[in-house]
Amino acid sequence: MEGFSIKFTSATFLILIITFNFYISSSLAIDYGAEKASTEFIKTSCSTTTYPSLCFTSLSHHTSAIQTSPRLLAQTALSVALNHVVSTSAAMQKLSKAPGMKPKEVGPMNDCLQELTDSIDELKRSMGEMNQLNGSPKYRLLISDIQTWVSAALTDENTCMDGFAGKAGNTKNVVKGKIVNVVHLTSNALALINSYNSLHG
Repeated sequence: MEGFSIKFTSATFLILIITFNFYISSSLAIDYGAEKASTEFIKTSCSTTTYPSLCFTSLSHHTSAIQTSPRLLAQTALSVALNHVVSTSAAMQKLSKAPGMKPKEVGPMNDCLQELTDSIDELKRSMGEMNQLNGSPKYRLLISDIQTWVSAALTDENTCMDGFAGKAGNTKNVVKGKIVNVVHLTSNALALINSYNSLHG
């Protein structure tokens, strides 16, 4: 009788292990399938932007947040752009206080910092409106505001870079390297916002 009890317990345990492994395998298969679908969706969507390679690399780590939603894709792209502008602005603030900056670079640097501050404000306002988009009866008004603000942010970022045009020196190169990246990210975000909006035409 005791031997039967041991065999029964062992068999039950084995069934539980098999069931658990099946459940885990099924969950992983579903997760992998969803991630693969999201990755393909991001890649295809990014192919319509001006900087598709940057678009994909900047968003491919956000598959769980984006899934296959054009709205969430645009929202995530906007969030990524905003985060990079914020970090770039902080780096530029630090650079502006570093020794060795030439007098002729001080003006453009201060102007650039102001442009980035404006860009951050505009992108934050856009993010706030993006969070209200889904199912909103004010969709047309909201998307128009978002497009206007992101376009303005892109203009501000380009203006920052233009301020160093014709200036020689290491500061110009550092600024250009940092600003070009945020310009491209913001451009991609705007393109994905426009693509999302086209679905509502």
